[in-house]
Amino acid sequence: MISNTCKYGIRAIIYIAVNSKDDKKIGIKKISEDLDLPGPFLGKIMQTLAKNKILTSVKGPHGGFSLAKDPEDISLYDIVKIIDGDDVFHECLIGVKICERNPEYMDLCPFMEKSHKVRNMLMQTFKEQTIGNFADGINDLDEILQI
Repeated sequence: MISNTCKYGIRAIIYIAVNSKDDKKIGIKKISEDLDLPGPFLGKIMQTLAKNKILTSVKGPHGGFSLAKDPEDISLYDIVKIIDGDDVFHECLIGVKICERNPEYMDLCPFMEKSHKVRNMLMQTFKEQTIGNFADGINDLDEILQI
């Protein structure tokens, strides 16, 4: 449903929320090693999130990434919208022309007709779930963020 790029971005932001103390920056090498993700690819994702004001980025030997907002103010939807766009919540997943950008959701294909309500519920869930929710859950469970 969401791309691996988006999943990597979400995991990295949760990792920063869990491991960043006192506004300390975390380097891309540390994040990529701990999450077992390719560093250069993750770096591009992180720069995109920094450009969109989800992360702050500092270059140099003592640089790295930190959250630009409170984790409770960053929803999963915010991240999905930045990385993948929100088409997955609105467009016909099988590409039927009658469904394309139909704001009133009238004259939909049978699949879109049945999935419309479910996708709205899914979008609402993505909007309600914050990075803070996940970070708190991981801290409470003392889990490692290897997904």
